[in-house]
Amino acid sequence: MLQTWTAVDDYFNGLQIEQDSALLAAGEGSEAAGLPPHQVAPNQGKLLHLLARIQGARSILEIGTLGGYSTIWLARALPEGGRLVTLEADEHHAAVAAANVARAGLDHVVGLRVGKALDTLPSLAGPFDLVFIDADKPSNPDYLDWALKLTQPGSVIVGDNVVRDGAVTDPASTDPRVQGVRRFTELIAEHPRLTATTIQTVGAKGYDGFTLALVTA
Repeated sequence: MLQTWTAVDDYFNGLQIEQDSALLAAGEGSEAAGLPPHQVAPNQGKLLHLLARIQGARSILEIGTLGGYSTIWLARALPEGGRLVTLEADEHHAAVAAANVARAGLDHVVGLRVGKALDTLPSLAGPFDLVFIDADKPSNPDYLDWALKLTQPGSVIVGDNVVRDGAVTDPASTDPRVQGVRRFTELIAEHPRLTATTIQTVGAKGYDGFTLALVTA
């Protein structure tokens, strides 16, 4: 099935996704620097870009920068005067991301904070119009708590990689990433300020999914 999913991605991406030299260099540069292959796919990057534009976001928080590929997609959705803050725990990843963002001409828009997100989040001032959570999954419940503190009614929260190849359905899983995602999902479902949905995805990067939540109050 992966071959078919990849072919379908290639078909739609060829017609709908505009990857310029900066985006291509960000992907290739991250790979060359030995970063893990966890960046969003091109169509997922475009989805984040469109979500930010549809929302009219002027301020974006990204938790988990990796090589800055998704950062570039999101930052390009901002209007003049917009800002994006991205948090990355790994110094090497952050250095690669900084170079990629600068190459894209977005270093004046993007503020890259290096350090564990749970250490840097308390220093941030919101509100943010969109929060993209794509970092260590065991900490997702804590990231959600901070996202709620740093957003306002109408803000959008996106959580990536929540399906875990279907393992999210196993309440007895011993994988802390699965348990982090399960608790993240339960907290969203229980929270009176949130309404959400989760979409399963298949494609060149395999089987996973994302959660999309709207802050209502």
